[in-house]
Amino acid sequence: MSGTTTLKVRPEYYKATSHTGERPRYKRFKLSLLGRFMLPDKQEYPCRLDKISLGGASLASSVLPADGDRILVQFEEIGLLEGNVTRVFDGGFSINFTASHRRRQKLAAQLTWLLNRHELNASDQRRPGHDRIAVVPKPVRIEMPNGELYERNILDVSISGASIQMEMRPEIGARVVVGRLPARVVRHHERGIGVEFMNIQEFDTIRKDFD
Repeated sequence: MSGTTTLKVRPEYYKATSHTGERPRYKRFKLSLLGRFMLPDKQEYPCRLDKISLGGASLASSVLPADGDRILVQFEEIGLLEGNVTRVFDGGFSINFTASHRRRQKLAAQLTWLLNRHELNASDQRRPGHDRIAVVPKPVRIEMPNGELYERNILDVSISGASIQMEMRPEIGARVVVGRLPARVVRHHERGIGVEFMNIQEFDTIRKDFD
């Protein structure tokens, strides 16, 4: 990873390569997220994301792994990533991700939203670029922040969130569970609430659970 790229509405994640068959080179972006990482001995420590690309990341931490260590990194907004430490420096380290093409595609969708979220209208924080699936309203179990359970209708759903018909209005930012999926409340509307899933889901999962 080299060179920090200024955000575009649709970020260009790949650098141009000069030779056919050359491995893709990834542009990296400045992004600050709090997370945790696990060392090979299973010990976990806090860290802060500094820069990230589809190929790897730079992390700040007071605890430093060894060069070449295989580690797991967890961010609430992105989920779990695995990689190898490629460089250790004062106050942090860099890793290269060991991820499938499908996982990198999912990461690209997550980064597109995270890098653009400050530009979203505060009244509608749905992640852009994710088609909503209109469903036949049917009851789905909703677990409220206080642990109470309700059956409420899903109005529409996407891989990143859902609109739920309900009379209660948990506060913005409140954690709920929609069916089996942890989520947080991001908006109120006249028929209920809008939630954002803690991790972007696969379309097959969404259709199986809600369609």
